[in-house]
Amino acid sequence: MKYYRFIISLCIAAITMSASAQFSKPRREYVEYLMTTDHPDRNYTVGEKPMIRIEAYKGGNPLDGVTLRYKTGDEMMTMTADSVKFENGVALIPVGSRTTPGFRSCEWNFDVYGKKYKDLVKVAFSPEEIASLTPMPADFRKFWEKQLKTAEKIPLNPEITPLPQYTTDSVEVSLVKITVGLDGRNMYGYLTKPRDGKKHPVLFCPPGAGSKKIEPSTYYSENGFIYFNINIHSGCNPELPDEEYAVAQKIADDYNRNGIADRDSFYYRDVYVGCSRSIDFLCSLPEWDGVNAGVTGGSQGGALSIITAALNPKVKFCAPFYPALCDVLGFKHGRAGGWPKYFRNTEETPGAEKTLEYYDVVNFARTLKCPVFYSFGYNDETCSPTSTYAAYNAITADKILRVTPTSGHWRFPETNRESVEWMKQQCKF
Repeated sequence: MKYYRFIISLCIAAITMSASAQFSKPRREYVEYLMTTDHPDRNYTVGEKPMIRIEAYKGGNPLDGVTLRYKTGDEMMTMTADSVKFENGVALIPVGSRTTPGFRSCEWNFDVYGKKYKDLVKVAFSPEEIASLTPMPADFRKFWEKQLKTAEKIPLNPEITPLPQYTTDSVEVSLVKITVGLDGRNMYGYLTKPRDGKKHPVLFCPPGAGSKKIEPSTYYSENGFIYFNINIHSGCNPELPDEEYAVAQKIADDYNRNGIADRDSFYYRDVYVGCSRSIDFLCSLPEWDGVNAGVTGGSQGGALSIITAALNPKVKFCAPFYPALCDVLGFKHGRAGGWPKYFRNTEETPGAEKTLEYYDVVNFARTLKCPVFYSFGYNDETCSPTSTYAAYNAITADKILRVTPTSGHWRFPETNRESVEWMKQQCKF
């Protein structure tokens, strides 16, 4: 009996080993594809007719006879559906054209063995000619000068609390609370400083959209900057327990449309001014080198970077990524606008259109004086490249553009590292 049990065990082991060998983990995908356009940079002139080429392989063999479904249309507008079959591993998609500067989109997908493969590609038509659809009010500068003067009368009253749990051998981390408006309106943020006893440039980082907790980062201080990232919503202390923080963040409900009927009541008024005051706080620190101040951020943070640099002359360089709030009247005029996509699917509160003229990033971009490192991706479905290009084209200051056509609402580490090196080069000592 023991002999038979031994033989059975050997058989089970052999089957297990055989199954393990049979189903070994693959080292690459069974279906692989490569997507290209007939212009490698995905830029075309108005009137041209781009083609997208999808090259796909199944286990190394060209895909054949499989249907590729696609939709094409002007960016973020109504799309038309069609299909084409792979022939010898290749499917070609006609994107269509435009008679005015802007972008067209193509969404496509195909199935192999029940698994769906899909992607998005956008192409630009004369993007350097995309002009904003948002006018600048005659009293734009006067309005914002008044807001800043009012805020500057209110003491910042910074409260700086060291946070040893985040501090490293090379970087000191603290929690900061500053008063930025009437009735005690405040902003919380994390301040990081190199621990070398030297003076350094300051770098401000406003946040992306929403009201979730921010987190400390030592990255920029490891690169030589005194760094301050904030939450724009009053009372949102990121060190609060989650239950208490959830109560505090209720202030941010529907904030990007809160008070939009009038320029003096819009939620973003205090946010924009508070960001400028954050620069004032940084430039009051004894460790500041007295010369160099910059701002960087992505999405809403990219928008607030441009706005802060335009409002506060202490800012000497600005590095926004895929900024939101650009060309926000775009959808009102039948063209893709920026986040939060006002007028896309519904009419806004009466008065909103006039209010937004004072808050559109484009109008701040028009007044920028400091150098700008500007970056975004063509496949962004949150902040349309139509809108971000409109803001970039409005900048008359020295500027550098880094477009990564394949990225969406995110950035490659390589592009971020390039922006850091650029910011270092802007610092004057």
